[in-house]
Order: sequence, then structure tokens, then C-alpha cells
Amino acid sequence: MSKLYFTYSAMNAGKSAILLQAAHNYRECGMDVMLWTSVHHAKHADAETGEIESRIGLKAPAHLFRPETDLFEAVLRRKTEGQLDAVFVDEAQFLSRGHVWQLSRVGDELGVPVLCYGLRTDFQGRLFEGSAELLAIADDLREARTICHCGRKATMNLRHDASGEAVTEGAQVGVAKSDYDSLCRKHWRERVERHQADRA
Repeated sequence: MSKLYFTYSAMNAGKSAILLQAAHNYRECGMDVMLWTSVHHAKHADAETGEIESRIGLKAPAHLFRPETDLFEAVLRRKTEGQLDAVFVDEAQFLSRGHVWQLSRVGDELGVPVLCYGLRTDFQGRLFEGSAELLAIADDLREARTICHCGRKATMNLRHDASGEAVTEGAQVGVAKSDYDSLCRKHWRERVERHQADRA
């Protein structure tokens, strides 16, 4: 049985670079892969394809998943066209619960491994829907690590405004990656509590 994998981390851990390197390795071995990313990162809302891009400049074209996308059916159609050895999903935190179960069927019923990469929690310290479901049902969980400015492992994503002050309210998506810091829990909590005290 092929597995459903979830590699998670805070921001700036190089998840997209890890994904692109793994996909490249598959292709170098003569295998074929299918890449997916969230429509949140499409250049146009009606785009049919997007791009997975890492901070170090690696990039590759990818299919876009939307709330209405049936990932199992899309992968099944692709598999009937020819060889398919793995499915890679970037920005997996934006998957719905239904999407995650569709991807589990890709492994269980189609025999194709699915490798998902994404954030575990949002800027408020809450699990994303897709991440929560992957943590619950994925066969294999892996953590990609990055560090806080203090040297400890960063596990939290702090959203900040132009002046560097913590932001604790607002939409879960739609903010530039440059508006975030990756922090350990202690320093994330200190920044959030300072912001809340300043507003009191």
C-alpha cells in the first residue's frame, strides 16, 4: 500500500525546496510525478496552473487545487493517461478535510504515494484545516525544522505589520510571506502578549 505523507513545519523551513528536490529525484530515476499547489498562490484567480516556488529560487509548474477540486478524480484521470509514480502537494495546510481523504484514496486505491508539505499552524497558533486532517490520518508524519532567532526550534508563525508589531486578528490567508516570522513558542507568546498589553 502506498502511503500518505505529511511534512510540516513553521515558515522558512524550506518545505517547497524539499518538495521540488524530491520531485526532481523521482524524475531523474525515470519516474513521473504530478505536482499540486493551492489556488491561493495563483497569479490569477481563474488560472488553470500555478507554480511551486522556493525561497532559494527553485520552481516548477503545478496544478491548482480549489475548494471544489476532486483530487482523487484528477489523479485518477492522470493515471489512466500513463505512468504516474507519485503525487506532491505544496501548501497542504490549505487542503480541506475532504481533499485529504481524497488523497488518502489515491494511496489506498490507486497505489500512488502522496507527499504533502505545509504549515502546521496559523499566526494565531491554531491548526489549519488541512493540516489537522493530515496529522490525524497520514501514514507518515515528518517535521522540517527551522530555528528561532534565539537558536531554539521554531514551531510558531508570527504575523507582523510594517512596523514589526505582532498581528493577532484577521484572515488566515492572503498575506505576503514576508509579513511573517518563525519563532519558538516562548518568543511567539511574548510578542503576542506584548501586543495584547499595548492594546489594553
